[in-house]
Amino acid sequence: MKPQAFDYIRADSAQDAVDVLAELGSDGRILAGGQSLMAVLNMRLAQPGALIDISRAADLDYVKAENGWLTVGAAATQAKVEWRANLHNEVPMLAQAIPFISHFQIRNRGTVCGSVAHADPSAELPLVLAALGGEVLLRTRRKQRVLPAEEFFQGMLMTARAADEIVEAVRYPMARPDTRYAFDEFSSRHGDFAIVSVAAVADDKQLTLAVGGVADRPAVRRWPRLKGSDLETALNDFAWQLDAQDDAHASAIFRRHLVRTLGARVLQKVAGSDHEMIGGNS
Repeated sequence: MKPQAFDYIRADSAQDAVDVLAELGSDGRILAGGQSLMAVLNMRLAQPGALIDISRAADLDYVKAENGWLTVGAAATQAKVEWRANLHNEVPMLAQAIPFISHFQIRNRGTVCGSVAHADPSAELPLVLAALGGEVLLRTRRKQRVLPAEEFFQGMLMTARAADEIVEAVRYPMARPDTRYAFDEFSSRHGDFAIVSVAAVADDKQLTLAVGGVADRPAVRRWPRLKGSDLETALNDFAWQLDAQDDAHASAIFRRHLVRTLGARVLQKVAGSDHEMIGGNS
Protein backbone atom coordinates (compact mmCIF):
# COMPACT_ATOMS: atom_id res chain seq x y z
CA MET A 1 0.00 0.00 0.00
CA LYS A 2 0.96 3.62 -0.41
CA PRO A 3 -0.03 6.64 1.68
CA GLN A 4 -3.19 8.57 1.13
CA ALA A 5 -2.47 11.90 -0.58
CA PHE A 6 -1.31 14.67 1.75
CA ASP A 7 0.01 18.21 1.63
CA TYR A 8 3.70 18.76 2.34
CA ILE A 9 4.75 21.79 4.39
CA ARG A 10 8.38 22.57 5.20
CA ALA A 11 8.87 24.33 8.53
CA ASP A 12 12.07 26.36 8.81
CA SER A 13 11.77 26.79 12.57
CA ALA A 14 9.97 25.44 15.62
CA GLN A 15 7.68 28.47 15.52
CA ASP A 16 6.71 27.69 11.92
CA ALA A 17 5.82 24.14 12.93
CA VAL A 18 3.62 25.07 15.90
CA ASP A 19 1.91 27.82 13.91
CA VAL A 20 0.88 25.30 11.26
CA LEU A 21 -0.17 22.74 13.89
CA ALA A 22 -2.32 25.37 15.58
CA GLU A 23 -4.28 25.63 12.32
CA LEU A 24 -4.36 21.94 11.38
CA GLY A 25 -4.64 20.22 14.76
CA SER A 26 -5.00 16.45 14.43
CA ASP A 27 -5.01 16.74 10.62
CA GLY A 28 -1.30 17.59 10.68
CA ARG A 29 1.62 15.32 11.52
CA ILE A 30 5.22 16.24 12.25
CA LEU A 31 7.84 14.68 9.97
CA ALA A 32 11.46 14.64 11.13
CA GLY A 33 13.39 11.50 10.17
CA GLY A 34 10.28 9.66 8.99
CA GLN A 35 11.65 6.19 9.78
CA SER A 36 8.55 5.22 11.78
CA LEU A 37 6.01 7.62 10.32
CA MET A 38 6.42 6.61 6.68
CA ALA A 39 5.74 2.95 7.49
CA VAL A 40 2.60 3.99 9.37
CA LEU A 41 1.47 6.09 6.41
CA ASN A 42 2.20 3.33 3.90
CA MET A 43 -0.03 0.97 5.87
CA ARG A 44 -2.63 3.74 6.17
CA LEU A 45 -2.70 3.41 9.94
CA ALA A 46 -2.62 7.20 9.87
CA GLN A 47 -4.06 9.43 7.16
CA PRO A 48 -3.16 13.04 7.93
CA GLY A 49 -4.05 15.85 5.60
CA ALA A 50 -0.58 17.38 5.83
CA LEU A 51 2.96 16.55 6.87
CA ILE A 52 5.00 19.30 8.50
CA ASP A 53 8.68 18.65 7.81
CA ILE A 54 10.97 19.97 10.59
CA SER A 55 14.11 18.18 9.41
CA ARG A 56 15.71 21.45 8.25
CA ALA A 57 14.65 23.57 11.22
CA ALA A 58 18.05 24.72 12.49
CA ASP A 59 16.72 25.74 15.92
CA LEU A 60 15.60 22.14 16.54
CA ASP A 61 18.83 20.47 15.37
CA TYR A 62 20.99 20.39 18.48
CA VAL A 63 22.41 18.17 21.20
CA LYS A 64 23.69 20.00 24.26
CA ALA A 65 24.82 19.17 27.77
CA GLU A 66 23.79 21.72 30.35
CA ASN A 67 22.36 21.94 33.86
CA GLY A 68 22.70 18.20 34.42
CA TRP A 69 20.80 17.17 31.28
CA LEU A 70 21.67 16.01 27.79
CA THR A 71 19.01 17.77 25.75
CA VAL A 72 18.24 16.60 22.20
CA GLY A 73 16.25 18.78 19.83
CA ALA A 74 13.48 17.43 17.64
CA ALA A 75 15.50 17.54 14.39
CA ALA A 76 18.66 15.91 15.80
CA THR A 77 19.30 12.45 14.43
CA GLN A 78 20.12 9.36 16.44
CA ALA A 79 23.50 9.26 14.70
CA LYS A 80 24.26 12.78 15.90
CA VAL A 81 23.86 11.54 19.48
CA GLU A 82 25.60 8.21 18.80
CA TRP A 83 28.77 9.87 17.48
CA ARG A 84 28.97 12.44 20.25
CA ALA A 85 32.54 12.14 21.51
CA ASN A 86 31.75 12.18 25.24
CA LEU A 87 28.44 10.29 25.22
CA HIS A 88 29.86 7.33 27.17
CA ASN A 89 30.57 9.67 30.08
CA GLU A 90 27.54 11.93 29.69
CA VAL A 91 24.75 9.35 29.39
CA PRO A 92 26.36 5.88 29.35
CA MET A 93 23.05 4.06 29.01
CA LEU A 94 22.35 5.90 25.75
CA ALA A 95 25.79 4.94 24.47
CA GLN A 96 25.01 1.30 25.23
CA ALA A 97 21.49 1.33 23.77
CA ILE A 98 21.83 3.24 20.49
CA PRO A 99 23.85 0.54 18.64
CA PHE A 100 20.88 -1.82 19.13
CA ILE A 101 18.61 0.53 17.13
CA SER A 102 18.06 -1.02 13.72
CA HIS A 103 21.05 -0.25 11.45
CA PHE A 104 23.27 2.78 10.91
CA GLN A 105 21.37 3.83 7.79
CA ILE A 106 18.20 4.17 9.89
CA ARG A 107 20.02 6.00 12.69
CA ASN A 108 21.44 8.45 10.14
CA ARG A 109 17.89 9.59 9.36
CA GLY A 110 15.82 8.67 12.40
CA THR A 111 15.53 11.23 15.20
CA VAL A 112 15.64 10.73 18.95
CA CYS A 113 12.51 12.79 19.52
CA GLY A 114 10.70 10.98 16.71
CA SER A 115 11.27 7.63 18.39
CA VAL A 116 10.06 8.99 21.72
CA ALA A 117 7.00 10.60 20.10
CA HIS A 118 6.15 7.37 18.24
CA ALA A 119 6.14 5.51 21.59
CA ASP A 120 6.71 1.98 20.33
CA PRO A 121 6.98 -0.20 23.48
CA SER A 122 9.86 -2.15 21.89
CA ALA A 123 11.92 0.94 21.06
CA GLU A 124 15.19 1.56 22.86
CA LEU A 125 15.15 5.34 23.26
CA PRO A 126 11.80 5.57 25.10
CA LEU A 127 12.97 2.79 27.43
CA VAL A 128 16.18 4.61 28.30
CA LEU A 129 14.24 7.83 28.86
CA ALA A 130 11.89 6.04 31.28
CA ALA A 131 14.67 4.16 33.08
CA LEU A 132 16.66 7.34 33.72
CA GLY A 133 13.67 9.49 34.66
CA GLY A 134 14.03 11.75 31.64
CA GLU A 135 11.67 14.45 30.44
CA VAL A 136 9.82 15.47 27.28
CA LEU A 137 9.55 19.16 26.32
CA LEU A 138 6.30 19.98 24.51
CA ARG A 139 5.46 23.21 22.73
CA THR A 140 2.43 24.87 21.17
CA ARG A 141 2.07 28.26 19.54
CA ARG A 142 1.51 29.92 22.93
CA LYS A 143 3.07 27.78 25.65
CA GLN A 144 5.57 25.12 26.61
CA ARG A 145 5.35 22.34 29.16
CA VAL A 146 7.59 19.59 30.48
CA LEU A 147 6.40 16.06 31.26
CA PRO A 148 8.32 13.27 32.98
CA ALA A 149 8.62 10.16 30.83
CA GLU A 150 6.28 8.16 33.06
CA GLU A 151 3.47 10.66 32.34
CA PHE A 152 4.26 11.11 28.65
CA PHE A 153 3.98 7.42 27.67
CA GLN A 154 0.35 6.32 27.96
CA GLY A 155 0.09 3.10 25.96
CA MET A 156 1.09 1.44 22.70
CA LEU A 157 1.85 4.29 20.28
CA MET A 158 -0.02 6.61 22.67
CA THR A 159 1.37 9.65 24.45
CA ALA A 160 0.18 12.71 26.36
CA ARG A 161 1.05 15.00 23.44
CA ALA A 162 -1.89 17.18 22.38
CA ALA A 163 -2.79 17.58 18.72
CA ASP A 164 -1.35 21.11 18.54
CA GLU A 165 1.91 20.25 20.33
CA ILE A 166 5.28 19.25 18.98
CA VAL A 167 7.87 17.29 20.92
CA GLU A 168 10.38 20.13 20.89
CA ALA A 169 13.11 18.21 22.73
CA VAL A 170 13.78 15.37 25.12
CA ARG A 171 16.31 15.43 27.91
CA TYR A 172 18.21 12.62 29.56
CA PRO A 173 19.78 13.15 32.99
CA MET A 174 23.55 13.12 32.92
CA ALA A 175 25.38 10.29 34.68
CA ARG A 176 26.11 10.62 38.38
CA PRO A 177 29.53 9.48 39.64
CA ASP A 178 28.05 7.16 42.28
CA THR A 179 25.71 5.40 39.85
CA ARG A 180 26.11 2.55 37.35
CA TYR A 181 24.11 1.88 34.20
CA ALA A 182 23.49 -1.11 31.91
CA PHE A 183 21.34 -1.94 28.87
CA ASP A 184 20.67 -5.16 26.97
CA GLU A 185 18.04 -6.69 24.72
CA PHE A 186 17.09 -9.85 22.87
CA SER A 187 15.85 -9.83 19.26
CA SER A 188 15.56 -12.44 16.54
CA ARG A 189 18.33 -10.70 14.56
CA HIS A 190 20.43 -7.66 15.26
CA GLY A 191 18.48 -4.63 14.14
CA ASP A 192 15.05 -6.24 14.54
CA PHE A 193 12.61 -4.92 17.10
CA ALA A 194 13.45 -6.16 20.58
CA ILE A 195 11.39 -9.03 21.93
CA VAL A 196 12.48 -7.88 25.38
CA SER A 197 14.82 -5.03 26.29
CA VAL A 198 16.06 -4.11 29.75
CA ALA A 199 17.79 -1.14 31.36
CA ALA A 200 19.23 -1.07 34.88
CA VAL A 201 20.45 1.68 37.20
CA ALA A 202 22.07 1.22 40.61
CA ASP A 203 23.36 3.59 43.26
CA ASP A 204 24.23 2.93 46.90
CA LYS A 205 20.55 3.01 47.95
CA GLN A 206 18.40 1.74 45.10
CA LEU A 207 18.10 -0.58 42.10
CA THR A 208 16.02 0.38 39.07
CA LEU A 209 14.97 -1.97 36.27
CA ALA A 210 13.04 -0.87 33.19
CA VAL A 211 11.60 -3.39 30.70
CA GLY A 212 10.47 -2.79 27.13
CA GLY A 213 8.74 -5.01 24.58
CA VAL A 214 6.37 -6.73 27.02
CA ALA A 215 3.82 -4.22 28.34
CA ASP A 216 2.22 -1.48 26.22
CA ARG A 217 4.81 1.07 27.38
CA PRO A 218 8.16 1.04 29.20
CA ALA A 219 7.66 -0.45 32.66
CA VAL A 220 9.90 0.68 35.53
CA ARG A 221 10.41 -0.83 38.99
CA ARG A 222 12.59 0.47 41.79
CA TRP A 223 13.75 -1.59 44.76
CA PRO A 224 16.07 -1.05 47.69
CA ARG A 225 19.42 -2.84 47.51
CA LEU A 226 17.92 -6.32 47.67
CA LYS A 227 20.21 -9.33 47.45
CA GLY A 228 20.06 -13.00 46.55
CA SER A 229 16.66 -14.67 46.81
CA ASP A 230 14.87 -11.42 47.75
CA LEU A 231 15.92 -9.80 44.49
CA GLU A 232 15.21 -12.97 42.54
CA THR A 233 11.67 -12.99 43.94
CA ALA A 234 11.19 -9.31 43.14
CA LEU A 235 12.38 -9.85 39.57
CA ASN A 236 10.11 -12.87 39.10
CA ASP A 237 7.13 -10.90 40.45
CA PHE A 238 7.91 -8.07 38.03
CA ALA A 239 8.03 -10.52 35.10
CA TRP A 240 4.52 -11.73 35.97
CA GLN A 241 3.10 -8.26 36.60
CA LEU A 242 3.91 -7.22 33.03
CA ASP A 243 1.12 -9.51 31.73
CA ALA A 244 3.12 -10.85 28.78
CA GLN A 245 1.11 -12.16 25.82
CA ASP A 246 1.78 -14.73 23.11
CA ASP A 247 2.30 -13.36 19.61
CA ALA A 248 4.02 -14.29 16.34
CA HIS A 249 7.44 -13.37 17.72
CA ALA A 250 7.49 -15.03 21.14
CA SER A 251 5.38 -16.76 23.74
CA ALA A 252 4.43 -15.19 27.06
CA ILE A 253 6.52 -17.86 28.82
CA PHE A 254 9.60 -16.92 26.79
CA ARG A 255 9.08 -13.21 27.43
CA ARG A 256 8.87 -13.78 31.18
CA HIS A 257 12.03 -15.89 30.97
CA LEU A 258 13.80 -13.06 29.14
CA VAL A 259 12.69 -10.49 31.71
CA ARG A 260 14.21 -12.63 34.45
CA THR A 261 17.42 -13.62 32.68
CA LEU A 262 18.19 -10.32 30.96
CA GLY A 263 17.07 -8.47 34.06
CA ALA A 264 19.44 -10.55 36.17
CA ARG A 265 22.27 -9.89 33.72
CA VAL A 266 22.00 -6.10 33.75
CA LEU A 267 21.36 -5.93 37.48
CA GLN A 268 24.49 -8.00 38.02
CA LYS A 269 26.45 -5.55 35.88
CA VAL A 270 25.33 -2.54 37.86
CA ALA A 271 25.09 -4.02 41.36
CA GLY A 272 27.83 -6.65 41.53
CA SER A 273 28.14 -10.44 41.48
CA ASP A 274 26.38 -10.92 44.84
CA HIS A 275 23.12 -10.04 43.04
CA GLU A 276 23.38 -12.74 40.40
CA MET A 277 20.12 -14.66 40.12
CA ILE A 278 18.53 -16.53 37.24
CA GLY A 279 15.47 -18.63 37.76
CA GLY A 280 11.85 -18.40 38.86
CA ASN A 281 8.65 -19.87 37.55
CA SER A 282 7.51 -19.64 33.95
